[in-house]
Amino acid sequence: MFAPNAADAFWPFSANADAAANAFIPSASTPVLIASVNRNPSASAPVALATSGNVALISYGGPAGTATAIQEATPSDKISVYVVRSGDTLSEIADMFNVSVNTIVWANDLKSVRDVHPGDTLIILPISGVEHTVVKGDTLKLLAKKYGADADEIATFNGLDQAPLVVGTRLIIPGGELSPAAPATPSAIGRDTFTSVYRGGSGIFLPGYFGNPVPGAIITQRIHGWNGVDLGAARGTPVYAAAAGIIIIARANGAWNGGYGNYIVITHDNASQTLYSHLQSAVVGFGQTVAKGQLIGYVGTTGRVTGAHLHFEVRGAANPLRLCRVGAVCYAQ
Repeated sequence: MFAPNAADAFWPFSANADAAANAFIPSASTPVLIASVNRNPSASAPVALATSGNVALISYGGPAGTATAIQEATPSDKISVYVVRSGDTLSEIADMFNVSVNTIVWANDLKSVRDVHPGDTLIILPISGVEHTVVKGDTLKLLAKKYGADADEIATFNGLDQAPLVVGTRLIIPGGELSPAAPATPSAIGRDTFTSVYRGGSGIFLPGYFGNPVPGAIITQRIHGWNGVDLGAARGTPVYAAAAGIIIIARANGAWNGGYGNYIVITHDNASQTLYSHLQSAVVGFGQTVAKGQLIGYVGTTGRVTGAHLHFEVRGAANPLRLCRVGAVCYAQ
């Protein structure tokens, strides 16, 4: 007798037997597994399985019989999970997801580009940031102040040492944001880095769909980065699921994790995702179904923080706390 959400014979991401035995299909309502169309038999890298928010698996073949059209239509703000297969290289995986190698290294706390092994689970974060070309007088400290980022993060992400910055060098500022006076239109900076984006309050507004993950918490920072707000509360304060869904990431290893520290990501039935970071601990695990308002973890100070708070992001929809005032206790719209 098989559990309705278990898959024993088909696991597109991994050749690992243990991973195959514990494969998880997001929902029993997922209609059909759709075969790859016009796959290139000489391709060295596997193709990631594309899904449409727990509703259906997306065909690999676009109108021209290729994966390109499908990949370009996939929202760029969604977080992906990939299990490394035998023979994979980090550059192939990065190319598959159209992100930089550094994006994967930084988000998974890898020691080097060779620090990947079959069976490893990689988080593919579309990390927000801006590109900056170094000019005379620039320092890491000044760049961090200019873009509201962290000097150590900039150095780590770009592989910099203590030497002065070289004029003309292009740097990625992880988590950096353009000032209000700067152009708000995202600008492409090449597939080997990533697109500079400030998500702001973008996305469809879903009245009443999301709840406040930390009821009674004080807003300490309004919309920033990837459509996130900060909710100040004492360490150990309960954190609740903003909406019903399935846990696709539950990192509680105390690692940096791209600045998020301990964090959880929930995918919802409308294809949106919510992210809860800097947690002290998580009480849920990968593949678990949660109800709206269910306890999922506790407020902490892991990752990039200056004090105890929850960083709460909504990907694919408007943040329900986007209109809240700093210093106020706010209710979700």
